[in-house]
Amino acid sequence: MRSAYDVIIIGGGMIGSACAWFLASCAGFDGSVLVVERDPSLETASTTRSGSSIRQQYTTGINIRISQFAAEHIHNFRDQTGGDADAPEIAIRSFGYLFLATEAGAPTLREAAALQRSLGVPTRLLDPAALGAAFPAINTDGVALASHNARDEGYFDGDGMHPWWRKQAKKRGVEFATDEVIAIDRDGDRVVAVRLRSGDRIATGAVVNAAGPRASGVAAMAGLSIPVEPRKRFCWIFDAATPPEGPFPLLIDPSGVYVYPRGGAYHTGCAPEDDRAVAPDDLAMDPEIFMEKVWPTLAARVPAFEALKVRAEWAGHYAYNTLDQNAVIGPHPELRNFLLVNGFSGHGLQQAPAMGRGISELIAYGEYRTLDMSVLGCQRILSGQPFLEKAVI
Repeated sequence: MRSAYDVIIIGGGMIGSACAWFLASCAGFDGSVLVVERDPSLETASTTRSGSSIRQQYTTGINIRISQFAAEHIHNFRDQTGGDADAPEIAIRSFGYLFLATEAGAPTLREAAALQRSLGVPTRLLDPAALGAAFPAINTDGVALASHNARDEGYFDGDGMHPWWRKQAKKRGVEFATDEVIAIDRDGDRVVAVRLRSGDRIATGAVVNAAGPRASGVAAMAGLSIPVEPRKRFCWIFDAATPPEGPFPLLIDPSGVYVYPRGGAYHTGCAPEDDRAVAPDDLAMDPEIFMEKVWPTLAARVPAFEALKVRAEWAGHYAYNTLDQNAVIGPHPELRNFLLVNGFSGHGLQQAPAMGRGISELIAYGEYRTLDMSVLGCQRILSGQPFLEKAVI
């Protein structure tokens, strides 16, 4: 490694690699970049343990536009990353998210659908009769309204996107170090260096905090506080003895349990009953929650799931923004060359393309040049004024 870099990115997962690629390919930037990642295998990282899903059904316009860019980037991945013939083809398996709502949640679905349609998302609202006709495998009991969009909603190959960004960033001069940032040196309102566990002190012109669930710890090294914490999420892959008849979407039950088809099996998941901060290395499963909550919910909502067999299970982390469950991106007002790209609350993989592009523009030009994401800036954190995203799973 050099003794100094123009930019140091802390975290080499999906978000950090997106920042590295977009910065390296940005016409307005010709500086040096170092990505520091404590575990390059990313075995326990949110990137690796994500369901790699994508959707357009959000309740804020900025999140819809962020996902629209992600879909465009995925559909045109080879051209978007330089035109290399060896670039993987990244496809979206679009079967649509299906949000189910009780009477209490129906107004939110109506309001969200109107916003989504105004931005070109073909969301349709389904009453119980229409829901039963469209998806005959689903029990409509207790459902007052549903929303569904089959365009650019489902899951994609994040496992192909991430390493290609990393590979192409390296080709353009970005360096990657297997190490851990343990301290950040400041001089007044600027970061001047990071200190690594290996003992190195690396000077820098800017730091990007892309540390996922560990983001608040990185911010604290710089003397800052951000409302981002690791929260556990459980996932299972199961086989159904008798698969549901007819088309099947990514179904989100009002209980918070979700399920969708994947690779001939089904992926389901939920949050813990006690949804709170955990240690960033706590990935223990709850031995009771599948039998006590998930399976009964699945069987009641989709009778075909009464007989199933779990094939795999794991836990991962949301980098959960406790203020409003929205991303925080941009420089911190108290430390202008310390840039945040944190707090995705489960949306990180699908938002990574727009976030990488946004960070590259802020560093290269000092402003957003394409999609203005200033509403997701840090000022709302300091003022305690949430910009709430209601569609959080």
